[in-house]
Amino acid sequence: MTKFPTEFPDFGLTLEERRFALRGHFYEWPGMDGERGEIWCYSDRLSYRPGEIARLQVSSTAPRFTLEILRDGGTETKMFERSGIAAHWQDTPDQCSVEGCGWESMFEIRIGEDWPSGGYRVKLTAQGRDGRPIHCHHIVIVLPKAGRKRGRVLQVAATGTWLAYNTWGGSSHYDGITGPDRNQWSPIVSTQRPWARGFVVLPPDAPRVPLEMSLPLKAVPRHLHKEWAYATGHSKKYASAGWATYDGHFFRFAERAGYGIDLVSQHELHFSPEILFDYDCVVFVGHDEYWTWEMRDAVDTYVDQGGHVARFAGNFYSQTRMEDEGRLQVCYKERAPAEDPAYKHGNATRATTAWEAREVGRPGSQTFGLNGSKGIYAGWMGCAPRGVRGFPIYRPEHWAFAGTGLFYGDVLGAESHIFGYEVDGLDYEIRNGLPYPSSTSGAPDGLEILAVGMAAQAEWSTDLAPEDLTMGDGEARESAEMLFGDASDVNVEKLKRGNGMIVNFKRGKGEVFHAGSCEWVAGLLRQDAMVDRVTGNVLNRFIGRS
Repeated sequence: MTKFPTEFPDFGLTLEERRFALRGHFYEWPGMDGERGEIWCYSDRLSYRPGEIARLQVSSTAPRFTLEILRDGGTETKMFERSGIAAHWQDTPDQCSVEGCGWESMFEIRIGEDWPSGGYRVKLTAQGRDGRPIHCHHIVIVLPKAGRKRGRVLQVAATGTWLAYNTWGGSSHYDGITGPDRNQWSPIVSTQRPWARGFVVLPPDAPRVPLEMSLPLKAVPRHLHKEWAYATGHSKKYASAGWATYDGHFFRFAERAGYGIDLVSQHELHFSPEILFDYDCVVFVGHDEYWTWEMRDAVDTYVDQGGHVARFAGNFYSQTRMEDEGRLQVCYKERAPAEDPAYKHGNATRATTAWEAREVGRPGSQTFGLNGSKGIYAGWMGCAPRGVRGFPIYRPEHWAFAGTGLFYGDVLGAESHIFGYEVDGLDYEIRNGLPYPSSTSGAPDGLEILAVGMAAQAEWSTDLAPEDLTMGDGEARESAEMLFGDASDVNVEKLKRGNGMIVNFKRGKGEVFHAGSCEWVAGLLRQDAMVDRVTGNVLNRFIGRS
């Protein structure tokens, strides 16, 4: 059995710095490293097909930089390198995170016709004013060529969630410098800005969100990933979204395990949904919270017509909207429908808030079998911080668990901590020791619950002072107001206790497997043999491999 540490690591922060790392808003902005110098980069689009031109918008205090492009797959492959590329500093709007940076292109590169689909890390290196190198990391997605691809897997990068959490320039869907007092998060975020530090590359010792320790008696939970981010100059949101924390781990695992796999962004589901029909299996991984209505339509149609969807991801929660040809993402969250123009103009179902909100009325369970509001947090803050860490198994005879040796009551992935930090669940009941969706759960017909773990949407403790709890029941009250129209204690009680599940169901001609946890990829990263086996069982069944 894995022995989790019992002492908090020391990142060299004072108590005051630890408190700021937890509650303060720190972010990157152009000019922040003035004395040392800096270089920043973004691309005009998230993804490109072979043969298309990728345009890099660069702002640099150095007159020249070196560009490297690496394909980040089962093996790391250098695809391009050039030195001495001219650059200069570019002015940036104060609200660049909302409206985009507006920089001119500094370099153009044609994506090679022979470049395989995947995630391509872009690294810019220049000389700082003190003679030491300065860097910027970016990522672009190279799309597959059109055509039927039997036996291959298509992974959809959770770019909607990347955008929601990106703090570069000041504002995200969570924190910000918008509003009259420059202290508000923004309902609009732009693709036309760099990714925050930690979204593209991370050192292997970067903490994940769930606490990898056994909390001592009466200990107050800490946000170690935020403390590490503050101590090392990374975005405090690095562990909540991005290629480096989630999507990249699955893509590398799949290639190393011998699967043919291609990559697209969520924008393709919105603007080119036909791309799904080239594949027998489509995969979603990690923290996958933000979707447009059109993206869901694409997946629903694909499944109904015979497609197979594997979702090793959690927190399917918020509807978004694309504007300016996909360069802007809109989500008013709990402010909708009061402030969302879509609602104000009579289009209530497109209000950019929770899928389960009364105005929207399209629960996530209709697409993936599980709902975000019935799960939420596990292994984080005061939400089951000493919880099971893996999925307690109820139906070990299911085909997904073949070859694992799992028994009823075993916990899948506890050693590698695959359960957290946000999970999806359903209202359910136990009959004869087995879980079944309740009559009011909204679960698709025939859905089987294979595993269930405990989660929470609020923190409460009889031993700790309320000020020691970061969240308390504030988020549960916001959700109650949004879902039920009233943040009463009775409605909060309906939400504060949740769960995370593994489920499987068929719909139309297709099939869906959903392990509703952000952290499933942690099992692949840590080479957990059972998690590897279950992942392989699902992929093999869905692509028709014996």
